Amino acid sequence: MHAKHASCLVEIGRSEVRLAAPSGRYLSIVSESPVLLYDGLCGFCDGTVQFILRHDRKGTLRFATLQGDYAREVFARHPEIAGVDSLVLVEPDPVTGGERVHVRSSGALAVARYLGGPWHLARATAVVPRFLRDLAYDGFARIRYRFFGRYNSCPIPTPEQRARFVD
Repeated sequence: MHAKHASCLVEIGRSEVRLAAPSGRYLSIVSESPVLLYDGLCGFCDGTVQFILRHDRKGTLRFATLQGDYAREVFARHPEIAGVDSLVLVEPDPVTGGERVHVRSSGALAVARYLGGPWHLARATAVVPRFLRDLAYDGFARIRYRFFGRYNSCPIPTPEQRARFVD
């Protein structure tokens, strides 16, 4: 499966990957909605998901933990993001019929597009060069457990939230 999908890469960047849609099983597991993969054991990450659930008024974003089956499928399709252990945004690509994957600061900025109100304005930080944004992002990611804690297992979403979770 890895080799089949790795050969379909048409554009690779540090924060974005485009994957052309191959035939077969792959099409059945590509979400039609953007899916935010997050560290389900991280207190900050869980708080971020709760924040997004409150502010994504259109209910566009879906969620899956990095520890789940959906994330394993995404990482199998995108081996170049294997070391990512925090935020990954997977969006359908209307041009190729495949998907785009945003990681690190570019993923956070892409999430801001889906939030209403003043949160949408966070995208203005895109003027900062990506290497500087990623440097700050990586620094925070290294200390997130220390300041916000670590769960022993992934928190369970409420019944109202459950429909927004992929797995």
